[in-house]
Amino acid sequence: MRILITGGAGFLGSHLCERLLNEGHDILCMDNFFTGRKANIAHLLPNPNFELFRHDVIDPFKAEVDRIYNLACPASPPHYQYNAIKTIKTSVMGAINVLGLAKRTRARVFQASTSEVYGDPEIHPQPESYWGHVNPIGIRSCYDEGKRVAETLFFDYHRQNGVDIRVVRIFNTYGPRMLPDDGRVVSNFIVQALRGQNITIYGDGSQTRSFCYVDDLIEGFVRLMETTGHTGPINIGNPGEFTMLQLAELVLKKVGGPSKITFHPLPSDDPKQRRPDITLAKSHLGWEPKVPLEEGLDRTIAYFKTIVAA
Repeated sequence: MRILITGGAGFLGSHLCERLLNEGHDILCMDNFFTGRKANIAHLLPNPNFELFRHDVIDPFKAEVDRIYNLACPASPPHYQYNAIKTIKTSVMGAINVLGLAKRTRARVFQASTSEVYGDPEIHPQPESYWGHVNPIGIRSCYDEGKRVAETLFFDYHRQNGVDIRVVRIFNTYGPRMLPDDGRVVSNFIVQALRGQNITIYGDGSQTRSFCYVDDLIEGFVRLMETTGHTGPINIGNPGEFTMLQLAELVLKKVGGPSKITFHPLPSDDPKQRRPDITLAKSHLGWEPKVPLEEGLDRTIAYFKTIVAA
């Protein structure tokens, strides 16, 4: 098949490009390179079935494709808060553009949504039926509400125009090709430890997250895209739950060095707990994560050692 991947040079997008290219598909990779990097997909460029073009998903575009994966949007707080208006435009106008393309070409279209649609949840773990507890005017709203509107658009195009949609809600994911300045907790802790800097925890370290290794996540994407009879939304993430303090101590143990743990005030609207209920993923896709946190951290630390100077 001919497959368009928006945000294809990003952390997740590059892994998805690689996976689908290895399966023999013709890949059209689109990225505006705000957080995507050419280095992530440089090894794919010689492949005649891979095509890269610089374009912003906000601007209209045309392509003849069988599948669309919409991954275009900065996903870490420092990046999506850098230009909040641009972030919400990316989610909303980007969704409109890919859905319009899917409607015209009759392509199946995939939306990379997020666990952030649940906000600071009052239900734990979070099932797909939970509508969320989101601040619509906070500093994270450009991302949270942008992704919520994108889901609305996907389901309205599905109901009104018969567009064949798939929606995944992504929980914390980590692995090689994360940006060193990503601002997300796994990359933050690893980079700080490798540089011998103190590891910064926001709050008292008791807030929890679940961490899914990137290969497991991509497997979930592909399974949902190729299944029939289930549009989503469906949670894809690792239900194993760790406090920030546990993660920091584990990274320190693995990296070693002089780093100490320091505590700083908790940012506004930062969720206190986040863990997916993956009952639907298990029952509909036969999917659950395989890579344990310690193994995934070893692979991720090895990657960062190649790009981070001490």
